[in-house]
Amino acid sequence: MSDLTDKDLINELKKRFEQNKNALKEVQKLNKELIKVNKKLENSEALKSHFISNITNEIINPFASILALSKNILSVKKENWKKVFSMVSLIYSEAFNLDFQLRNIFVAAKLEAGEIFPEILNVDIKHLTESVIDSFKYETKKKKIKVTFQFNIETENNKPFFFKTDPEKLRLILSNLLSNAIKFSSEKKEIIIDASIENNELIVSVKDYGTGISLENQKIIFDRFKKLDSGINSIRRGHGLGLSINKVLLDLLYGSINIKSEMDKGANFTISIPENESQVSGFAFDGNELFFDDDQEFDVEPDTF
Repeated sequence: MSDLTDKDLINELKKRFEQNKNALKEVQKLNKELIKVNKKLENSEALKSHFISNITNEIINPFASILALSKNILSVKKENWKKVFSMVSLIYSEAFNLDFQLRNIFVAAKLEAGEIFPEILNVDIKHLTESVIDSFKYETKKKKIKVTFQFNIETENNKPFFFKTDPEKLRLILSNLLSNAIKFSSEKKEIIIDASIENNELIVSVKDYGTGISLENQKIIFDRFKKLDSGINSIRRGHGLGLSINKVLLDLLYGSINIKSEMDKGANFTISIPENESQVSGFAFDGNELFFDDDQEFDVEPDTF
């Protein structure tokens, strides 16, 4: 066997260098894929932590309140029925909030699984919005908040205005906005809801005069992996899943959401939804299957117990 010449040696080195270069490229490619997988795992972990935080704040606390209040009712003497009425009212409030948050969590789970699709109907916008406002009547009454609804859509002979969109998703979107407006408003303040049509798009704004949201938090408020009020046992509940769910639902409807806010001057959320071009024959008036029926409200006076 003859010794390698300098030329053969150089060629062999070039060949091995090329092999190492290709191997390095392959390693770099695998590294990029591992980074992507790791990012997904981080997001998954963040979602799990966020979900647990919401479960604690929005479900366990109301359950604990309902159980404690129910137990206290059992020990109330007959001559103190007025006290019973007060506790029943609190139970209703907690049960309503629990139902509302469970709906958000179920929708979030379905969105993650890709199991939610638009179900388009002819929606009576005015009736649906008024129904959402009415469903929160007890919550606004507790804080002495006035909700003003400005329906700026003219129709011929005052006929109902129908808009082609998904009624259940629109109701949940509006409910989340109104819930937050109530939650972060001070007592005896006003919330203004405005509905109009511009360029064949439904425009609805919900304006409150509460605590407001800083510019820094406005950048992350729709991020499902982040929560402005991160304390698990905080007294005042945070925005939770509501706004992140709104963002995804609006994306599903090809809509958008914007916010204008200043600290201590309130917040104004505006949603825009284009009318769906599908040919539909069905009608929807309030999409109320997501919440308590109107006849479940507690309007009974204490002395009727």
